[in-house]
Amino acid sequence: MIFTVMLLAFGNSKAQKVFSVDYENQADVKIYVVKYENQADLKVFKVKYENQAGDNDGKWFFTEYANQSKKKVFFVDYENQADLKIFFVDYENQAGWNTASKKWLLY
Repeated sequence: MIFTVMLLAFGNSKAQKVFSVDYENQADVKIYVVKYENQADLKVFKVKYENQAGDNDGKWFFTEYANQSKKKVFFVDYENQADLKIFFVDYENQAGWNTASKKWLLY
C-alpha cells in the first residue's frame, strides 16, 4: 500500500490537483485502486506538471502540499471503504469516467 502511494506521488494534459493524505479523516474522498479497468468509476492518468491541471476529467497532478490541491484523497485498503474506485491508465487518452454519477465527488 505504501509503495502504491509513493508511486502516485511521483506520477507521469489537463488534470485535477490532488493531495494524498495520511489519515482517512483528513480526506475529501476515499479511493480504492482496482485491478481492472472495467471495475473503476474513474480511469486516472497521472500528469507530470502542475500547470497541466484543470478539469475533472481523470487527469491528475499530485501536489506536494495539501493547500496546493483541489481535493485531498486517502487510499483505502478495501473496496467497500471507498467513495470512488479508480484505475491508473498508461495513456492520457484513456483517462475518463466510467461512472458519471460519481463525478460530483471531485468537484
